[in-house]
Amino acid sequence: MKKSILIDTSKCMACRACQVACKQWNQLPADETTFTGTYENPPRVSPVTWMRITFQEEETDQGVKWFFGNQRCMHCTEAACEIVCPVGAIHHTDAGTVDIDFNKCIGCNYCAANCPFKVISFDRKTDLPTKCTFCYDRLANGYQPACANACPTGAITFGDRGDLINRGSRKVMSLQEQGNSRATLYGLDELSGTGMLFILEDVPTHYYLPENPVVSLQARLWSLLFRPLRIFVVLAMGLGLWSNYQKSTQLKRRIIQQEHRKPGADESAG
Repeated sequence: MKKSILIDTSKCMACRACQVACKQWNQLPADETTFTGTYENPPRVSPVTWMRITFQEEETDQGVKWFFGNQRCMHCTEAACEIVCPVGAIHHTDAGTVDIDFNKCIGCNYCAANCPFKVISFDRKTDLPTKCTFCYDRLANGYQPACANACPTGAITFGDRGDLINRGSRKVMSLQEQGNSRATLYGLDELSGTGMLFILEDVPTHYYLPENPVVSLQARLWSLLFRPLRIFVVLAMGLGLWSNYQKSTQLKRRIIQQEHRKPGADESAG
């Protein structure tokens, strides 16, 4: 059963309890930041900040209004990061989330470069990508994601995707009936559906979300033309390792033979 997280931005009060819970559960240190002139802190996702609350101030018909967003990996069904990964390190789990196998990752950074939401960070210290994991370790043990567990207003809900779509659609309809014609459910169809669903009260850009996220032409060309060659690359690497092993073994044998041929080698052995 595919799981999702529904974020009702109309309930979010930007307390950042979710942001703190994410750091606590994943044992992530604080970002060293400086004042940027906004309430956002940190100013972007990073190797030690996998999700953050965004603040956008806009003028509306009712006056100035704050729009609070939740920036993190969207766990796309059609995931650009998975498409471009040359070694198959990025894959979908049985819960529908997007996961990274660090035992396979070669640190090429293609995933971060091609993410349409710009929510994958590349850690220069480890040469590995980082992002929201959807708390897959918690899901595997029957717990909901840390962010959903920490939200005090019920703005973050975890559950089966179908149930959350129905719930989100009803809330959007209610907002529209109240006169908010811009209310929408984001993530329903974007990139064939995302694991993160958002009830938005206004245009997606107010929440740091692209209007129409797409997998780039570059990523699609990579998938069609180059990714099928991955098996040959792996075979070539395997043959290379085997060749090096054989050469190393032969070298060791020659060294041993030369040692035995040295004058006095037999006498010392006796």
